[in-house]
Amino acid sequence: MTAAAVVLLLAMALAPTPSECARAFFVFGDSLVDNGNNNYLLTTARADAPPYGIDYPTHRPTGRFCNGKNIPDIISEHLGAEPTLPYLSPELRGQKLLVGANFASAGVGILNDTGIQFVNILRMSRQLAYFGEYQRKLRALVGAARARQLVRGSLVLITLGGNDFVNNYYLVPFSFRSRQFSLPDYVRYLVSEYKKILIRLYEMGARRVLVTGTGPLGCAPAVRAQRGRNGECAGELMRAASLFNPELSRALDGLNARFGAGTFIAANAFRVHFDFVTDPAAFGFATATEACCGQGPHNGLGLCTAASNLCADRGRYVFWDPYHPTERANRIIVSQFMAGSLDYVSPMNLSTVLRMDDDDGFLLFGALWTYTYDALKNLMNIELQFQRA
Repeated sequence: MTAAAVVLLLAMALAPTPSECARAFFVFGDSLVDNGNNNYLLTTARADAPPYGIDYPTHRPTGRFCNGKNIPDIISEHLGAEPTLPYLSPELRGQKLLVGANFASAGVGILNDTGIQFVNILRMSRQLAYFGEYQRKLRALVGAARARQLVRGSLVLITLGGNDFVNNYYLVPFSFRSRQFSLPDYVRYLVSEYKKILIRLYEMGARRVLVTGTGPLGCAPAVRAQRGRNGECAGELMRAASLFNPELSRALDGLNARFGAGTFIAANAFRVHFDFVTDPAAFGFATATEACCGQGPHNGLGLCTAASNLCADRGRYVFWDPYHPTERANRIIVSQFMAGSLDYVSPMNLSTVLRMDDDDGFLLFGALWTYTYDALKNLMNIELQFQRA
C-alpha cells in the first residue's frame, strides 16, 4: 500500500460521519417551545385538537401551541436538521436520539408552584431529570465519549418566565406569591432560581444555551382582554417584564463571566415582540392586538377550539391564540435570534455562534489531518531508510 493510500485511509477513519457533524438540539421550557410532550400527559394545558396545526405540514394538531411551526422547529431548519421529537414520544429512540430532544411542557415556569392548575405537567426538575435519562440512553447507543461530545457540541434553547407571572403571581388577586413578595423582590427571586436551572444545564454538559426573556406580557390578547384598559397593554404585566428581562440579562452576564463568554446567549424576546406591537404593519401584519383564534374581546378569552372565531389569513396576525404567536411571527422572531443586532441577542447572534463553532471544528479536523500526514510521512521516510540500509 502506498503512503498516499495509507494517509487517505487514516483520514477517512478520522473524518466525522454526517450524523457526528450534525449539531444536536435540546429544548426546555413552556408552551412557546413545547412540541407535543403534553399530548402524553393528563393535563388541561394541551394543543392536540383543531384548529391547532392547521398550517403545519400535516395540517393536523401536533401539540404545538401554534397554527404551524414553532420556534424550535424553525431553529432546527437553520441547523439543517429535522425537528426534535418530544421526549415523551415513543418515536424518540435509536438514531433519532442523535438529533436531540424537546423536554418542554406547556404551563411550566421557573418555580415548581407555577402552573399547578394544569396538574400534570413537566416541571423544570422533571425536564432536567429527563435530560439525564436521555443522556443515559445516548451513552448506551453510542458510548460515553461520543455521547459527551454530542451534548457538549449541542445547541440548547430554554424559554421560561412568562407563566411565573401570568399563571402564578398575577393568576388571582392576592395570590400566595404576590402576598409573599413585592414585584421587584419576586423578580429577583425568580432570576435566582432560574440561575440554578442554567447552572444545572451547564453541569449536565450544555455549552451553548440560548435563553429567551419574556415578551411584553401585558400585550398578549388574553391579558389585554382581562386586564387592559380600553384595549391597551396591561401596565402591571408590562412592568413585570420590564423588571424581569434586565435582571435576567445581568444574571447571564455573570454566568458567562464564570463559565466562558457565549456560553449563555441572551435573546431579547421583549424587543422582538414589542416591535410587532408598536408597528405591526412594518412587518406585514394587519394586527398585533387580536388573536387569530379565540373569542371575546381581542379573541382573548378562553381557549382556541373548533368553535372559536378563526381568521382566514393567519399570516396577517401576530398572535395565533390568546397567548402564542403565529408561525409567521415565529419565523421573524427566529430571524432576529439568528442574525439580529446586539439589541436583539447578545453577546452574539446565533449565526455568529454557529459559524464560530463550525470554524473551530474545521480547524480541529485540519490540525488532525496535518498531524496525521506529517506523522505518516516521517514514518514512511524512516521505513525507506531501513529499506536502503
